[in-house]
Formats: sequence, structure tokens, C-alpha cells
Amino acid sequence: MCGILKNLMWGKIYHFCIAVFKWQNIVRFGTELVLRHEEFEEGCKATCNGPYDGKWSKTMIGYGSEDSHFVIELTYNYGVGEYRLGTDFLGLTLQSSQAIVNAKKMNWPLSEVTPGLFQTEAPGGYKFFLEDRTPPDTDPVQKVTIAVSNLHKSTAYWSDLLGLKVYYEDKAKKTVLLGYADNQCKLELQDIGGPVDHATAFGRIAFACPKDELPSIEAAIKGKNEKILTPLVSLDTPGKATVQVVILADPDGHEICFVGDEAFRELSQLDPNVTEIS
Repeated sequence: MCGILKNLMWGKIYHFCIAVFKWQNIVRFGTELVLRHEEFEEGCKATCNGPYDGKWSKTMIGYGSEDSHFVIELTYNYGVGEYRLGTDFLGLTLQSSQAIVNAKKMNWPLSEVTPGLFQTEAPGGYKFFLEDRTPPDTDPVQKVTIAVSNLHKSTAYWSDLLGLKVYYEDKAKKTVLLGYADNQCKLELQDIGGPVDHATAFGRIAFACPKDELPSIEAAIKGKNEKILTPLVSLDTPGKATVQVVILADPDGHEICFVGDEAFRELSQLDPNVTEIS
């Protein structure tokens, strides 16, 4: 097979990270569940929280367990009042007629892009696209869309190097849809015809793979002279599991975290105190 992962069935898209100035606002905005919440007294030793090195927290929200659903990681840095959004994150698409009903009941700004597809914004300006359909049995979240400056180059990186399967290419819209499995959330690349601005929010996408594959991923990226933001490192979470990660950057500087699946499954257990924090 092509790509640095030895076995595509092990590749899994886990979550996308966005920075927020008040994570409770995003939780109230969505119909998602709060899955877990973690506090950190100092900055992360990986490049997974931008240039911020003080006290911070992360909150995972989704439509179900992290084992079987794509989730959003909300990163909050204490003392940071707002973030400037760039052009890097273009939106998250989910199938949920109920979310559309909820938005209308709340008088939340909602615009119809095409028949049955609505656009809205979460607090902080993050775009969501809502399909007026009953969600599938697996996960309502269908795809996360990021901007690229050269679609051909980025497709080669994500497909030929990282091993994601190309599901379709829309030349008119300059988009490519990729993923590791049919029943998982997909990654969509959209060519914006110019440089990608990451501004100050520093989004990141995370994938899982067997822990034993992380050294080979790191070696393969080095062999191709591609960028590694954080070499293989162990990250501690107070009172929870320690996970191993390698953090890469694609041609446009999008952060890509490969995390050891075994420890991450232990870390991502449903927080028994979620009712107290939500």
C-alpha cells in the first residue's frame, strides 16, 4: 500500500482542535455531549496549543463516544480574551435535521447555502454546515474542511504520504475528499488559490494509529524531508493516561497529530464528572 501507515484499517480520524475564549459557549451552541474536561497548569510540551504556555484546559465534545465518533477539542487558554481566525479552517459539516430545528427555535443566524444545506457560525466565528437529513447510525459529523494553497501538492501529501484514500475530487469547486474508512468522518481539502493564514487560533487535526507505528511515521516523514513540529513525545494528563504522539505539518502548515491508539483509548474514557462541568 502507499502511505506511511502499514495498515489502513488502523488509521482513524479522532478530532479537530479549535481555540475558544469561553468553551461553555460552544457547548451551549451545539447539541453535542461533553465527553471529558481536563485542566493543565502549564503549557503543553508538544506544539498542540500554539504559542501559549500558561494555564489551559481542553474539553472534548461530540455526538457520542470518542471510540466511534469524530469529536471537537475545545482549547481554552486562561487570560486570552479572543483569537484571530485565519483562513485555515473552512468548516465542519454534519447531518442533523434536529440541529437545524434547534437553531431556528433559538433564532440563531442560519442561511441556506443550497437546498437542504444551511450555514451557521458557532461562538468565535467557526463555521458549521448543517445538512437537513436524519443522521446516519454511526456519526452525524461528515467532514471537516481545511484550506490549501495547492490542491495537487496537498493531495499528494495526505494521500501518497499519509495514506488517506481519495474518495472524490471536484475540479469545479477545487476540492478533494479523503479518509481512512467509509464509516468515518472525512477530511476535505479546498484550494483557496493563495497562502493559508493560520492566524492565532492554531487548529489541529488528530489521527490514531497503533503506538508501535509512531516511530516509523516519524522516520518516513524525516526521509521525505517533510516538517515535524514535535518529534515522538509522551504527553501526560493529570490523573489519566500518558499518550505518545508525533505532530507533523502539511505543506500549508496544518498541524497533524498522530497519537498512539492504545493509550488514547484509555485517556478518552467518558469523564464521570461531565455533568458537573457542562
